[in-house]
Amino acid sequence: MSDVPMRTALFVPGNRPERFAKALSCGADAVIVDFEDAVQEPEKVAARQHLAQFLTANPDARVWVRVNTVQHPQHAAELEFCTRQTGVIGLLLPKAEHPADVARATLGGKAIIPIIESAKGLLELADIARTSGVERLAYGGLDFSLDLGLMAGSAGAERMLDHVRFALLLHSRLARLPPPLETVFARFDDEQGVAAFMTAAQGMGFAGMLCIHPLQVGIVHQVMRPNALQLSWAQRVLERAEEGDGAFQLDGQMIDAPVIQRARNLLAASRAS
Repeated sequence: MSDVPMRTALFVPGNRPERFAKALSCGADAVIVDFEDAVQEPEKVAARQHLAQFLTANPDARVWVRVNTVQHPQHAAELEFCTRQTGVIGLLLPKAEHPADVARATLGGKAIIPIIESAKGLLELADIARTSGVERLAYGGLDFSLDLGLMAGSAGAERMLDHVRFALLLHSRLARLPPPLETVFARFDDEQGVAAFMTAAQGMGFAGMLCIHPLQVGIVHQVMRPNALQLSWAQRVLERAEEGDGAFQLDGQMIDAPVIQRARNLLAASRAS
């Protein structure tokens, strides 16, 4: 299981190389150069060339890449390209549906985040999550809604997507992966909406979210930053735990191993901030 925090994973279009440096400087935990949805078909090959030139000019840069789907004619070339680029540290595999396809993507030695975006992918999720080389899981709410015939953004669609969220959390835990990433929030200019969306995701146990605009990065980090009261409580819990009393009471609450771990997680989150 990776200990690297990924509260924010920011997409940047692969055909907009002038945005690469800005994306890397905005404070996101990960930057994903998108070869898939953000890039029109005639520009797919050029997107690889843009990223190759950028990584050559910026040898310390580290990015993830969302490649095209397994069925896409550019998929194999993109995997080969990413394998050769030391600046590419991992891949997002969209519309992941078969463990064998995920395993094939790991052959280049890069970490993989499968994106579950269909009923078929959800059905295969247990085996996908256990595939060697998988770093963590994510899902695409819009594509999933389309596949199931949901009215994207409606209360009914969200209730259905909650089943997807639960499945990702469950199988992440069973496969000993870090918690998954929440899907994108499409209205990037709605700051309150982004905050509420991430607050709900955090409450469900998600580690962070996929972002589509730099403005979302700071909002997500603020939501996930423990407040002073939480940090004070966590510190006192750990101080008492060091006394070796096993289970104990603090502020009227019974403290045992799971609660002590929660205190550790809060302090770790504050350091990540």
